[in-house]
Amino acid sequence: MNIKIFTFNPFQENTYVLFDETNEAVIIDAGCLSVQEKQELKRYFEDNNLKLKRVLNTHLHLDHQFGNRFLFETFGIAPEAHKDDEFLIEYFPVQARTYGFENAGEAQALGNYLADNEKIKFGNSELTAIHVPGHSPGSLVYYNEKDGVLFTGDVLFLESIGRTDLAGGNHGLLLKSIREKLFTLPDATVVYPGHGDSTTIGYEKVHNPYF
Repeated sequence: MNIKIFTFNPFQENTYVLFDETNEAVIIDAGCLSVQEKQELKRYFEDNNLKLKRVLNTHLHLDHQFGNRFLFETFGIAPEAHKDDEFLIEYFPVQARTYGFENAGEAQALGNYLADNEKIKFGNSELTAIHVPGHSPGSLVYYNEKDGVLFTGDVLFLESIGRTDLAGGNHGLLLKSIREKLFTLPDATVVYPGHGDSTTIGYEKVHNPYF
């Protein structure tokens, strides 16, 4: 499975494009905000002859869903996320104005809910959605067992964890979720977070100061 990383918007959010030899692709957390960022993402699909199959969200804080409306209008693919984060779509305009994004546009409604342990297939590849609440009520991570990679959104970072002071956040639940659902994965699993550099499960079990 191929992994292309884009870093978008003022929050420096990581947007991931995953695809394999079939050229079928999914996007995780479309954070493209500016016209230039949106066109950069679109050109990547065109230049590599990729066919977008799914638009996945780890969660629905505004910096991770900025590009969802653009992708729906461009490719006709609606975003998917856990139902417990759907309330954040309603708050998107208020959040955008609070952070000074007057031209962020409207949020895109979800096309489908994703549940814990749900399988997401594209081409010859498969992801498993794992519900890891705490940063937000509906936070999901996406695990590819074959390649040993995990896309954690804002749940787990290099030597850090997601903030829990936003709506629906719960610090104790986040720690419990990480211990029980992520630290049980193989130590060699590569973690691709929503912001910053990659890490591994084994490294975080030893070096993350929250554990």
